[in-house]
Amino acid sequence: MVSDTLHFDLVVIGFGKAGKTLAGTYARSGKNVALIEQSSQMYGGTCINIGCVPTKALVERAHTLREGENPDEHYASAVTFREKLTGAMRAKNKEILLSNETAKLIDGHARFISDTEIEVTGGDTSLRITADYFVINTGAVPVLPAIDGLAESTRVLTSTELQSLEPRPQRLAVLGGGPIGIEFAGIFASYGTQVSILDGPPALFDRYDEDVAQVARDILTEQGITVHSGVRVERIEDSAEGVTVYYANSEGASQGLEADYVLVATGRKPATEGLGLENTSIKLTERGAIAVDEHLRTSVPNIFAAGDVNGGPQFTYISLDDYRVIASQLMGDGSRSTGDRQAVAATMYMNPPLSSVGLTEREALAAGHRVKVSSKPVAAIAAMPRAKIVGNPAGVMKFVIDAENDKILGAQLLVVESGEVINLVAQAMRFGITASQLRDAIYTHPSITEGINEVLAVQTEVK
Repeated sequence: MVSDTLHFDLVVIGFGKAGKTLAGTYARSGKNVALIEQSSQMYGGTCINIGCVPTKALVERAHTLREGENPDEHYASAVTFREKLTGAMRAKNKEILLSNETAKLIDGHARFISDTEIEVTGGDTSLRITADYFVINTGAVPVLPAIDGLAESTRVLTSTELQSLEPRPQRLAVLGGGPIGIEFAGIFASYGTQVSILDGPPALFDRYDEDVAQVARDILTEQGITVHSGVRVERIEDSAEGVTVYYANSEGASQGLEADYVLVATGRKPATEGLGLENTSIKLTERGAIAVDEHLRTSVPNIFAAGDVNGGPQFTYISLDDYRVIASQLMGDGSRSTGDRQAVAATMYMNPPLSSVGLTEREALAAGHRVKVSSKPVAAIAAMPRAKIVGNPAGVMKFVIDAENDKILGAQLLVVESGEVINLVAQAMRFGITASQLRDAIYTHPSITEGINEVLAVQTEVK
């Protein structure tokens, strides 16, 4: 049954970071706003339900497992905590949105029927909706590679299903050595699960400098994680005991790996399926993302795309900045754009976490810079006892510096609490603070940040 057509000043499709923030802000300005979400389990978006927040809850609790403690009980407790946390955050996000008198939450699936109108279906009813502006904020979904037997297997999981899996698997095969694969490998290895990573590139962490990458690989080995690099997965077969992953190794020989479950962590793609974009003038990129300009407008001027669906970096904080860009168009002076982004940092949540920003040494040299490098193993940084205090002195801190002007070109910090320290480095890069100024600053003690004093004290020029 189709009702009369409704009209709003703004319609946001998807309850993600950019969309929910924009919907709330626009509603507080007195505008009539509708936020459409097809799943009540996704109120608040990917980050709080199946992404950053619940997975980091599992990461942190894995680190608190103590010798002699039952790992299965500890794991079950962590999963329970994760469920309570996400449930509370979903409820809070709904409450915050609906606290705005001019905001409406509509449960259902949105589909464009033209450039100016959508249909929302849910149950036996449907709505027709028009708006002055639309924002597509549908996020991304896991990429499932074309591997024989993968789709049919009952033992193949994405990161969404794995983080709620009980009981804990004794053997886990991870397909993919990116941030998601590394993070889950570390979580389950901490609980005693036998974890094996199968990755296509010749070496894990290949986007980092080799000296940093080797330290990271050594850490995984010390944690009991087995890595098979340069492999091609050929097929997956379920058995009475679990599942077998058949793959060709780096020499081309076929091998089989037995596991209880397989995690597919081969990336995520923009979630555009089912949106009815074929009924619009909206264009897609070659990678299937919604094409946008520097102000996040699609090829239809009154339709924006925000977050992972527009093909940008798949980070919640980028989605939040997408909100700022669109808000600048709808409520500000229109000056903000994606071109304003500089020195955007990232963290891979292994243990310890690996954070990076800017150029690697390899990239800086390829770009024609004269480069100086400051690097030191964490265990050797005498003036930074924090890592030893928390019992995790593994890792390395590395800075890449322009030899001509002393500006920081990039950093790779494999150290506890690096996700905090990297923000300071990124801010220094954005505002032109030199390596010498960062080196000579005063930091609290004992902290990881004060390691900067010692690491930057010695700079070696790369010829």
